[in-house]
Amino acid sequence: MPAFVKAEFPDFYRDLFSTQVAREDMRVVFTEYAWDMGWCDPCASEPLSREELKALGVFWLDDSPRGKRESQTPFITRLHVRYDAAHFPEDLVFQETVDRTNFQGRFVIRHEWTGGGDCPQARAYGASLAERRAKEAATLAELTGWDLKRIRGKMTVAADWSRPEDRMKWWDRLWK
Repeated sequence: MPAFVKAEFPDFYRDLFSTQVAREDMRVVFTEYAWDMGWCDPCASEPLSREELKALGVFWLDDSPRGKRESQTPFITRLHVRYDAAHFPEDLVFQETVDRTNFQGRFVIRHEWTGGGDCPQARAYGASLAERRAKEAATLAELTGWDLKRIRGKMTVAADWSRPEDRMKWWDRLWK
């Protein structure tokens, strides 16, 4: 994701969810998070405390006999859904499963190197930035429905979005 998204995360997430719900015709449930509360790696935040788990309805924590600790570790799933009778003819029904696969939706922001450098690696990195920016902008537009021109304007980079080879004469590109 482009760096400016961090400051606009609530708008980004709302528009991402709305766009994806529309794309799926309101017929899916999105899993945002599914994690074993006994550990975390990587951690977006600390696992929930016993008090927080009890507030969610985890009443059995202190009732299990000693030695059965693993079986009492809660597994929390956070779902995000928007539905109506036309798209889901029945209410959602939950069922317990043995699947304890961890999952979390994450959005990675990679900041561009702004330092100097005149070595082959620095030149290659600089040459790759236009393509990377274009891909980040296109991905953000596809996920959220945001206007591509607006996204590019917010990315605070020079107006030239072309790659170095785009500015070459056709005969120079033949030998590249």
